[in-house]
Amino acid sequence: MTSRSEQAVLHYLDRMVAHDWAAVSACLHPEVVRVGPFGDVYHPRRPYVEFLSALMPTLEQYALSVERTVGRGLVVMVQLTETMEIGGSLDETHEVLVFDTDAAGLITRIDIFIQRATP
Repeated sequence: MTSRSEQAVLHYLDRMVAHDWAAVSACLHPEVVRVGPFGDVYHPRRPYVEFLSALMPTLEQYALSVERTVGRGLVVMVQLTETMEIGGSLDETHEVLVFDTDAAGLITRIDIFIQRATP
């Protein structure tokens, strides 16, 4: 059974892929903090949604596949794969995103971790 927090996170991811920026914004707490895999931080909601809405349409052949979700109360972890064309070939990035949500189901924090292949 999917928790309310998991449903909110999956809805956010779905709307992000669909480029539905009003719905993405509605999923996020006004003071959301997003910490990317390279320590890049976006806070609050408006700069983060502006970043996404500028970036996402530029990604060629973008696809997102959710492998699994794990919910523990208001915290949700999502293991996913992002695929996009880079330099003429498809590139896959395996990631885990950790979402904090509040009691209203809004996302308050997103931490992104990338799985790196060992050389």
